[in-house]
Amino acid sequence: MSSPGYPKGEYRSARHEGTPAGASGNGRPFKVLGIQQVAIGGPDKARLRILWVDKLGLEVTGNFRSERENVDEDICAIGSGAFKVEVDLMEPIDLDKKPAVHATPLNHIGLWIDDLPRAVDWLSANGVRFAPGGIRPGAAGHDICFVHPKSNDAFPVGGEGVLIELVQAPPEVIAAFASLST
Repeated sequence: MSSPGYPKGEYRSARHEGTPAGASGNGRPFKVLGIQQVAIGGPDKARLRILWVDKLGLEVTGNFRSERENVDEDICAIGSGAFKVEVDLMEPIDLDKKPAVHATPLNHIGLWIDDLPRAVDWLSANGVRFAPGGIRPGAAGHDICFVHPKSNDAFPVGGEGVLIELVQAPPEVIAAFASLST
């Protein structure tokens, strides 16, 4: 899914009809439910595992490797069930290629979103810049996309230096977070 472009410097606001139950009353047709992941990068993920797995006791629950994304990562977990948070320990496959997942030690933060396509449409219409790639399957099997860390003239809202992953929450996560508010 690509973001629509706007004339240089123009910032457009949009309101959607049919806001889902529980969505923000300000016209935002989606909710950020909670933190899905924190991704930490380094030149050698074995060194990251010393603290996160050996010392802090996180469990390695999976691995993900992508030449295209230049990443080899261990997926670890804190918590359980719908409230489990991933801590992804990432190293680059090639230190000299981009993306350089190790160049910023706190690589990105992931947020559970209840309706990712609507969120992307609304955020794009409201000037948020997305990284290339659109909505696509992520390492953990959920659809994802990224808010770009930098804004530009066409999209004046970015992560202010932070890469932010938006992650489609599965039904059980949506239900678990909904049960907290009752």
